Amino acid sequence: AVRFSRKVKRSTWDSQSRMADVANRLQATIIGRRVVRSFNTEQFEIGRFQQVLQGLVRADLKALKYIALTPPVIEIIGALAMGSVAAFAGWRIAAGGLDPGDFVAALAAMYWMYTILKRFARFGNDLTRGAIAAERVFAILDREREVVEAADAMIMPPFSREIRFRNAHFSYGGNPVLCGIDLTLKRGEKVALVGASGAGKTTLVNLMPRFYDVDTGTVEIDGVDIRRFTLASLRAQIGLVSQEVILFNDSLHANIAYGCPRASLAQVVAAARAAHAHEFIMALPEGYETVLQEGGQSLSAGQRQRVAIARALLKDAPVLILDEATSALDSQHESLVQAALDVLLRERTAIIIAHRLATVRAADRIVVLENGLIVEDGTHDQLLARGGVYTRLHRLPMDTATSRHP
Repeated sequence: AVRFSRKVKRSTWDSQSRMADVANRLQATIIGRRVVRSFNTEQFEIGRFQQVLQGLVRADLKALKYIALTPPVIEIIGALAMGSVAAFAGWRIAAGGLDPGDFVAALAAMYWMYTILKRFARFGNDLTRGAIAAERVFAILDREREVVEAADAMIMPPFSREIRFRNAHFSYGGNPVLCGIDLTLKRGEKVALVGASGAGKTTLVNLMPRFYDVDTGTVEIDGVDIRRFTLASLRAQIGLVSQEVILFNDSLHANIAYGCPRASLAQVVAAARAAHAHEFIMALPEGYETVLQEGGQSLSAGQRQRVAIARALLKDAPVLILDEATSALDSQHESLVQAALDVLLRERTAIIIAHRLATVRAADRIVVLENGLIVEDGTHDQLLARGGVYTRLHRLPMDTATSRHP
């Protein structure tokens, strides 16, 4: 019985551990869905999820084998125990050492405890089924609006001229978020988006890789509606560095090469050097093979940013979406991140959700959004001279201005 109990415990522990792996992988994919979509790694993530799911199935089958054996084992142990007690009690009664009434009371108490034990055995199975049901519910709740690829979608040719938003409208849950956006980005131009929280900055950039589709109007690249391109070819030409850096529970090498499975170690190292990440990576015990905790929590905020920049450099997309980091970095990390960003932005068309004054000043143009509308567009000096919304935001610290509610 003791050996059987240990086997049940070990198999159940392994099953729960595998379930945690599945939950962690699912959570990481959901949280990092913008990165997954941007790097066209949906099939790769499905493959990784299937691997951990297969491990769970194997562990569950083993655990269920022992769980299925639990009721009959309990029945056998219970029958043997009660039979032994009855035989012993019969002998004691015959010898005159036990009252028959006491024996009946003891037997009733044993049966009651035996019934409770069987209920606990069933409870474990019910708990597992409940956990799986809860996971399915959360998966449904996490669903987002999905875009549909046209049946006759074509491969997007290399980006060459401009990106244009034409009278773009977007609403979410019936609430207007963008209201008639007209905006053009020329090849090689750096455009900074500025505005209070809720102004529509993130929604605007999410339309470019078709994380969402416009309700009305169009988003065009080189004069072609992006809905005419395959999602994979469109997203292959758009890089993304998010404010919330998404790193996976994998090696640093795999995180930098994410979406570029054929990248050599030399290419990964070159990208890390350009992003000023090579030095701190080599200082780690396993270097590029160091396995990160989920979300990269073992790294500092500045280090995570540089790994994300290295990943974008390796992808080498001609168009870049940059949601600039606002993490509280010390001066050394901030200067290294800024130097890495300078390398990343070189010779790329970039749309930047800007939080730092240095980035705003360096942009070719600044676009100011308010309540889903473009209210100002111009250079830093031009907008200051107008004395409008940008001037009001400029008087506040940039992080405060772009994070407070309008």
